[in-house]
Amino acid sequence: MRNIKQPGAPLPERIQWVEARGRAFAFTLQAGLPLLEAARRGFAAEGFAGGVLNFGRGTLGPFAYVMPALSKTGENAAFYSDTFRPGGLTRTKLGSMTLGSRDGAPFFHCHGLWTEADGKASGGHMMPDETIVAEPFEVEAFGLDGAAFTAEVDPETNFRLFGPLASASTGARTTSRAFALRLRPNQDFAGCLEDFCRAHGIARAKIHGGVGSTIGARFTHGGVTEPFATELAVTAGTIAPGASGALEAALDIALIDYTGGVADGRLIRGDNPVLMTMELVLEVMG
Repeated sequence: MRNIKQPGAPLPERIQWVEARGRAFAFTLQAGLPLLEAARRGFAAEGFAGGVLNFGRGTLGPFAYVMPALSKTGENAAFYSDTFRPGGLTRTKLGSMTLGSRDGAPFFHCHGLWTEADGKASGGHMMPDETIVAEPFEVEAFGLDGAAFTAEVDPETNFRLFGPLASASTGARTTSRAFALRLRPNQDFAGCLEDFCRAHGIARAKIHGGVGSTIGARFTHGGVTEPFATELAVTAGTIAPGASGALEAALDIALIDYTGGVADGRLIRGDNPVLMTMELVLEVMG
């Protein structure tokens, strides 16, 4: 399987996880607010400090983002481009967000694909402090109670990355057992989730959120992304018994690579290792 050497030694625990409670809900992002604040308010209105969300078509402006890029210093296995600030309104195609905290304040990690005002199709990593909701649009969210994604220094990748930590209950109404996960590098995305569910007696699970990167990508439709550095959003995902009865992860994703190539589809199980990180929530369905 493809493997990218990271600057630090791999930690023994390859999945960082916290069991929690949660609930799926929808809300509308308020126009005129920074995307970070609009998301925070939507979760807070339901009693949650954070969680994950997915969205389709929306309108942003002003807007700022970075794309994956090669590392110029060698201090990281890959890095980010300079910041792009397209003029006019940017219209999203899809996106996925993890809402948590950094340095004690709300923060998000958000990847998506979009079309800029001049018609350019692009994607990448949205900047929380420079992205404004231009028109109201609806998102599908999953709030967490008892776990929170928190940015911490990760010695393996030499980045500050979101990982789940246990947190005090906010008393929010919840409906489901859930696990907040962060997958560490150089392990197959699907296989990792299948192993996790087997180990925790989970017969069926639904993925909410899903922000991270894989080492290129191999799709069931035959498509291949060769450039190794990507920014990825999960658009749909389940773990459930396959035809043989064994657990199988169905992972539909969209990504942009460091050359600007865009791809989407279902990932082949067993051939899509994590590059830097993968954050998501598993809702236990059975």
